[in-house]
Amino acid sequence: MPTPLPDALLIFKPDSAYRLRARAGIWGWLSSERDWNIESLEWFQPPAALIESHYDFLQGRPFFPWLVDFMTALPVVVGRITASEHALGLMRYDLGETQIGKARPGSLRERYGIFGGLNCLHLSDAAETGAAEVKRWAEHVQLDEVKVHDLDDDGAKPDHTFHLRSLASQVASDVHAGSASRMIRELLAEETNLGGQELEAMCRITLGALA
Repeated sequence: MPTPLPDALLIFKPDSAYRLRARAGIWGWLSSERDWNIESLEWFQPPAALIESHYDFLQGRPFFPWLVDFMTALPVVVGRITASEHALGLMRYDLGETQIGKARPGSLRERYGIFGGLNCLHLSDAAETGAAEVKRWAEHVQLDEVKVHDLDDDGAKPDHTFHLRSLASQVASDVHAGSASRMIRELLAEETNLGGQELEAMCRITLGALA
């Protein structure tokens, strides 16, 4: 009997879960299941305690309160994949480095990431980490069934990634920060299907990354 492949946790963070063209582009890569298998996908809004535990190694950093808000303000797409250690390494290479400014050219984060920690996806970095993360999240969300089937639907929305990145740099540098922030809000509204309080939450957590 073949040895089961290790688990890894995957999360479409808000900046990819709701920016429809970015989400569809990333899904096109993920759904190829080139060297991995998608075992589950589900929309889920994590509680703060889960995010604090998931990112416990970052507690005490100045951006930690923003990170918790970012990951809990809206539902995200959470999934479990199975992949060999080698395949997981290839996936992380395709994904690119965590910080957008350092992401490898041609990587998913270089293509769709906006700025800094607005980096689209979480993906376990090793089999041991994946096992621990899947165990932790499985206490809160079902991780044994694919329940999300429309991630390829971009809603004919525009992709403003590079414009958003330019504006984010201005806000972070406090150059025309007010007008750049307003334009970021306008572009996010064009990219998503969100409205009302959900759109306001999306704008808040995006701009919060630039503070």
